[in-house]
Amino acid sequence: MKQLVLVFIGGGFGSIARYVLSKYFNNDVTGIPYGTFIANILGSLLIGLILGFAAKNESLNSNQTLLLATGFCGGFTTFSTFAYENHVFLKSGDFMNFFFYAVGSFILGFAAVFLGMFLVKFI
Repeated sequence: MKQLVLVFIGGGFGSIARYVLSKYFNNDVTGIPYGTFIANILGSLLIGLILGFAAKNESLNSNQTLLLATGFCGGFTTFSTFAYENHVFLKSGDFMNFFFYAVGSFILGFAAVFLGMFLVKFI
């Protein structure tokens, strides 16, 4: 039960942080979802740092990892919103923004996880 509460709390804070980013960075004029993009890339970097740190030092216990990685990062990043935003690009015929947003998110997201895990070596 304690683990569920930790994921719930972390997810709540992560979701609030994503909402704030989206509110301030999503561009209503161009329709480009910069806030979601930033949240997904930053969340990928954070999960790489958190899980890399947990594996390297074993200084994060399983509850802390649940709170931060599963909870916060899980609430902060969003695949469902990403998928919907890509649907909107495709439906409107905006294939260029679809391509750059989708491909850029995948490439930078993976790179951010690896970068986070790499950076932990120097902490």
